Amino acid sequence: MNKTQKIIIFGGAGAVLCLIALVIILIINNASRTDQVNEARAEMESLRLANDRLMLTNEFNQLNADFSQYEDQQIYLKNDSLVQQYNEARLKVEGLLAELDEQKKNNAANRKRIKELEGEIATLKGIVKHYLEEIRRLGEENEGLRQELAQSNERNEKLSTQYTQATTQNKELSQTVKLAKKLNITGLSFQAYNKKGKTEKNITKAKQLGVSFIVSPNNTASAGMKDFYIRILSPEGALLGGDISFELDGSNVAATAKRQMEYANEELSVSVYWDVNTTLTPGDYTVEVFADGYRLASRHFTMKK
Repeated sequence: MNKTQKIIIFGGAGAVLCLIALVIILIINNASRTDQVNEARAEMESLRLANDRLMLTNEFNQLNADFSQYEDQQIYLKNDSLVQQYNEARLKVEGLLAELDEQKKNNAANRKRIKELEGEIATLKGIVKHYLEEIRRLGEENEGLRQELAQSNERNEKLSTQYTQATTQNKELSQTVKLAKKLNITGLSFQAYNKKGKTEKNITKAKQLGVSFIVSPNNTASAGMKDFYIRILSPEGALLGGDISFELDGSNVAATAKRQMEYANEELSVSVYWDVNTTLTPGDYTVEVFADGYRLASRHFTMKK
């Protein structure tokens, strides 16, 4: 083998070795580049999963906030099935979020859990939507009931006012009728008499006191026997006599004297006498006349010595 052939052979071998080295370098670089691409893809997938989880977490927190905002209105629901469904779904979501937070699963497993989490979040959305619609519906019903109650109270108040007015009118009418039945008297007089039965001007010598009056005609008053009671008060304010009594406004009232006469709705003259049993003094005497539970008259008379 000559020198030229050796050069050719060794030169070709060197070229082959260089080519092989270049191929090996290219293969190594390509493998490294593939690993980098795969690592980048895995990192991107992890970031996307983390972003999806963060978005779902925020959505879950917002649903919880919406639900809690109306939680105090659960009393309006006829049953708590919606609340129970929500709590069950919420526990599933919380479990999935806790599992994802552990970061122990690969991206494929995480993607599966993310899909499950999306499904549970969708279930929560439906429950919250139904819950809020039910709360609003019941709120509208309650508002309608409140308006009806307010209207009913207003009607009742009007009826109560009308009833009060009617009651007052009836009382006034009854009082008017009652007063119309009351006997009316005129010509009330008070006189002292001596032991001979004659008029006595000196009150200290009086042996008998007499009260006279005329009952006016009244067709509204009931006819029949009437008891006329006389009360005579001394200047000192003491009641003369007091052995008899009559009822007035539910109480027994002492009287000086009494006279019973028949009243036929026509004019009637009445005289009532009382025998003096004490020493009388000059001054103003008060004379009161009663019948049928009414005070018919009250008048002062000055008696001298």
